Amino acid sequence: MKSANLQLDLSTCKRIHVVGVGGPGMSAIAQVLVEMGHVVSGSDIKDSETVQRLREIGVTINIGHDAESVHHCDAVTASSAIPKHNTELVEALNSGIAILSRAQMLALICGQKLSIGIAGTHGKTTTSSMLMTVLRAAQLHPSFVIGGEVRGVGSGASWDSGDHLVVEADESDGTHEQLPLGAVIVTNIDIDHLDHFSTFENMVESFERFIDAVSGPKVICADDASLSAIALKQNVTTYAIHSPAQFTARNVQFHDGGSTFDVFRQEVPGGNGLLLGRVTLRLRGEHNVANALGVVAMSTLLGIHFDVIAPALATFSGVSRRFDLRGNDDGVSFVDDYAHLPTEISAVLSSCTDETDSWTRVVAVFQPNRFNRMQYMSDAYADCFAAADHVVITDIYSSGTTPIAGVTGKLVVDAIAQAHPNTSIAWKPTRAELIQHLATELRSGDLCISMGCGDIETLPDEVITARRALRGGS
Repeated sequence: MKSANLQLDLSTCKRIHVVGVGGPGMSAIAQVLVEMGHVVSGSDIKDSETVQRLREIGVTINIGHDAESVHHCDAVTASSAIPKHNTELVEALNSGIAILSRAQMLALICGQKLSIGIAGTHGKTTTSSMLMTVLRAAQLHPSFVIGGEVRGVGSGASWDSGDHLVVEADESDGTHEQLPLGAVIVTNIDIDHLDHFSTFENMVESFERFIDAVSGPKVICADDASLSAIALKQNVTTYAIHSPAQFTARNVQFHDGGSTFDVFRQEVPGGNGLLLGRVTLRLRGEHNVANALGVVAMSTLLGIHFDVIAPALATFSGVSRRFDLRGNDDGVSFVDDYAHLPTEISAVLSSCTDETDSWTRVVAVFQPNRFNRMQYMSDAYADCFAAADHVVITDIYSSGTTPIAGVTGKLVVDAIAQAHPNTSIAWKPTRAELIQHLATELRSGDLCISMGCGDIETLPDEVITARRALRGGS
């Protein structure tokens, strides 16, 4: 495939075609390009709410792929999930039209602003959304490209008049190292994407290069061992809940489905520090306290006063598919969450019950994701369901990956059962089995939390429908 013309000047109007425009990553790119003033077209294999929303803002979209749709374009962009033999990409190649990966197009967009990247294996979307909320409250009119829909905003992307762009710097395919960034928050480095990095050591080295390349403020979490080691080598600002750092959270409390904590700032990690004030969040869990603390640190370095930061964080209502309360049926509460890696699952389940919650049981439902991920790390899921009273595992959602012989969700079941033989666990590989089991297993007082990054997000509605059918439609 032809290398992209990275001299494409996005400061003047261009015609740009987006292949796979209905996907979350590419739809955000399309929306921002339109709002920048470019003429944008796109294609996808199926219609969707996202496609309809993009049409409403002026994107011309074909359902199905048509070679002629790239004619007269200045550039074509596509995600790594689009095969190189796609008819539109082949036509662009044969016509001499620049073909850019999503990472390359995002890099060009980042080059138009002072871009603040949010990186890390977990917490990127929530942290990005929090930072955008604070910058908006400070009347800085930030642009943003975020990997999830921000509640109260209705979108994960926008191009505004201010100097700043908040962008998720995704490590899964090395995008993070391609972005020209003026500042960065790194939340953590955990084992994942070994199909790209091969080893965890390579992944850590990639993040170290990434942090080193940023010219402006670098904010990293010192509670993460790998990032703490990087902090010893580079000029960074640290934040932490449990470790010495320049920004720390103390007196952390969880109640009424939210969190409160005091923020201290130290010139030297480990000092007594200066109390900046108390933060109140409408989000559960220590992981969200850490996300907010990173945002406090970055916002402070950008010159925003704590009296602006704290009220902005107090108004933040979260991101879709992050502890998303989806309904209540006959005394059972249903929550949906994007958590799909062991650390994320453990954090979410640990935050399910605070001092004011009254669930009688936590029923955790997990849909593993990607055959190649499960091949490498199914054993890593052995301990992350400890806070659940009943665990239900279904089969792997492929996310476009190729099936591998012997790699199924049963590997996760076996890992849990071997490490914790007394765990109440059910293996329900098909959707029909899963729905039937939950419809009959769940009882009043239960919290049913379904987790994963595939089509598990529709499960709460499906189970509620099945339960009502069992009751005769009541």
